[in-house]
Amino acid sequence: MDNQRLNEIGGVILDAAITVHKELGAGLLESAYQLALKRELELRGLFVKARVPVELVYKDVPLGKSYEIDLLVENEIIIEIKSCESLIPIFTSQIITHLKLYYRKLGYLINFNVPLLKDGFKRIVNNF
Repeated sequence: MDNQRLNEIGGVILDAAITVHKELGAGLLESAYQLALKRELELRGLFVKARVPVELVYKDVPLGKSYEIDLLVENEIIIEIKSCESLIPIFTSQIITHLKLYYRKLGYLINFNVPLLKDGFKRIVNNF
């Protein structure tokens, strides 16, 4: 998928996340936002998988499932969902790890526990 299409889908993801945040507000569990955002993205015509396992390979040996992607959109964009007081650097490291292990270029870190969603929305790239 080309970068322009990835960016277009990113706009849809942002708009869908804002819709979910307006509908549900802050203060719910991450799992609630995951389910709602998955549904909202599907309503907008996107293919979305939830809780996608990612296998860790160490020195060419598969070690089994070690990570889980919250949402995978169009088999290309990784979304990591949080519902916390603030985003800390380890959350960014987490999604970068997912991007590298799953060989993807673009991800979004979304914290729904904020008054305005734009303050909890972070775009992360890997060899974009």
